[in-house]
Amino acid sequence: MNTVKILHNNTKMIAHRGLSGIEAENTNAAFIAAGNRSYYGIETDVHKTADGQFICTHDDNAKRVCGKDLIIEDTDFDILRAIALYERGLSAARADLVMPSLEEYIRTCKRYDKIAVLELKNRFMKSDIEEICNIIIKEDYLEKVVFISFCFDNLVYLRELHGSQPAQFLTEEYDVSLPSVLAEHKFELDIDYTQLTQENIRILHENGIKVNCWTCDDAAYAEKLISWGIDYITTNILE
Repeated sequence: MNTVKILHNNTKMIAHRGLSGIEAENTNAAFIAAGNRSYYGIETDVHKTADGQFICTHDDNAKRVCGKDLIIEDTDFDILRAIALYERGLSAARADLVMPSLEEYIRTCKRYDKIAVLELKNRFMKSDIEEICNIIIKEDYLEKVVFISFCFDNLVYLRELHGSQPAQFLTEEYDVSLPSVLAEHKFELDIDYTQLTQENIRILHENGIKVNCWTCDDAAYAEKLISWGIDYITTNILE
């Protein structure tokens, strides 16, 4: 198995949940697979556990990735960490696949000199975001982290704590009010790739807003986005 290579010119490619087209999503194996390739960045999702630690996984419930019906935010870190996750494409666990800690994810990005694209899942308290940033500061890597979130307030809190930190607002739909709102807060955009047109990318750029999209695995569509000047493409398998 390997990635699907495309000519991406100046567009930066982001490995979605690590290289999840090849390895189990949001695992150290997926992060390392992305690290060993040409990706600009490695994306993951972070949740707060019941005992106040931070763990990398996408869903609110662990069932899809391991078969255990556990709410991430209602379960202690050590319990989640002890569960072997399913191998990609199989309903069978693999002993080396576990949910990474935030620190492990950051250390892998640092080891391979990749931008960490960190999604703040759900709504966080400002103090939680401060703690996440402090963990990353201890790893000496905050300057190479881009925060993304569907929760606008998470990004506002981030900017109150770290005024120049790159931040991208995640959304499923394009709205004509987005350019002015994002420009006001100096946020970038991370949007469902099917919502983009050459015209709205142009308008966003005219407002000083860089554009990321999720999650494009269609090579022909990606090449169209690249021809329109998109800044980033988040993908499971394109490289």
